[in-house]
Amino acid sequence: MLKALILIVIATLVAMTAVACDQKGDLEKVRLAEVTRSIFYTPQYVALEKGFFKDEGLDVELTTAWGGDKTMTALLSDGADIALVGSETSIYVYAQGASDPVINFAMLTQTDGTFLVSRDKIDHFEWGMLKGSTFLGQRKGGMPQMVGEFVLKKHGIDPHADLDLIQNIDFANIANAFGSGTGDYVQLFEPTASIFEKEGKGHIVASFGKESGKVPYTSFMAKASYIDKNEATVEKFVRALQKAHQWVEDNSAAEIAKVVHPFFEDSDLGTLATVVERYKSQGSFAKEMKLTKDSWDNLQAIMDEAGELPKQVEYEKLVNTKIVEKVTKK
Repeated sequence: MLKALILIVIATLVAMTAVACDQKGDLEKVRLAEVTRSIFYTPQYVALEKGFFKDEGLDVELTTAWGGDKTMTALLSDGADIALVGSETSIYVYAQGASDPVINFAMLTQTDGTFLVSRDKIDHFEWGMLKGSTFLGQRKGGMPQMVGEFVLKKHGIDPHADLDLIQNIDFANIANAFGSGTGDYVQLFEPTASIFEKEGKGHIVASFGKESGKVPYTSFMAKASYIDKNEATVEKFVRALQKAHQWVEDNSAAEIAKVVHPFFEDSDLGTLATVVERYKSQGSFAKEMKLTKDSWDNLQAIMDEAGELPKQVEYEKLVNTKIVEKVTKK
């Protein structure tokens, strides 16, 4: 009797293990490379943490590349299937004559995500105060730098004539450089900007996102060949993002902060909630996910103004809206 019972238990355990393996095997692996780690990408982390990708049958493996060039290298060398990076990078790749162009298929953010941080506290900030100052800018040719220059020029400031502009510091080390005493002003992403403010290392005085208007700042993209072969996978990916965007829309900043906290363990929940609310209030998260022609034209205008547009590229050549339209229609 005991022997029979043991055999039943063993058989049950084997069956349960087989089911678990089958369930795990059902998940399709997608390698996702993000350009940096930022609260700016909140809907992406919500999709991961809330299991929205898994609900769609996807096992999304996230890596942080720390820079647009490194992100695109990972994508082009097949080290990643999908990249989250500035849309300008797809134009750079196309201009170099890529036989397998990189296609933007969904937007995550639709404004600039950086903030102007002053070393000194300023009660009544005016953009003209930057003239004659040392400005620690972002990497040349990247969206933060181009939008930064666009905004400065909008306020009558020539970045290269009116400022001591520093652009030779690696993206990952800009915050550390400012924290160590370099520059009077710096252009920073969150949550670093708010952390600096909390620690007394700097003070947020303006938002580049509010000043620049809508632009396809960070988009999900993949090589044309990947999308052609894996359109159903990309559709599932976008559907999970749609769920995440809606969840962010429906929940408070405090609740969202709790969900994304595992991705920002060095930040306290209060700071995360402040940052999320800041991005939500200025409409940074691209809930519709569709990269419009107006946004694409604005992107190229900003690149052209910064002297970084290698060539004009037609909207239809590097933007695929069919998948987003199909998902949002459903």
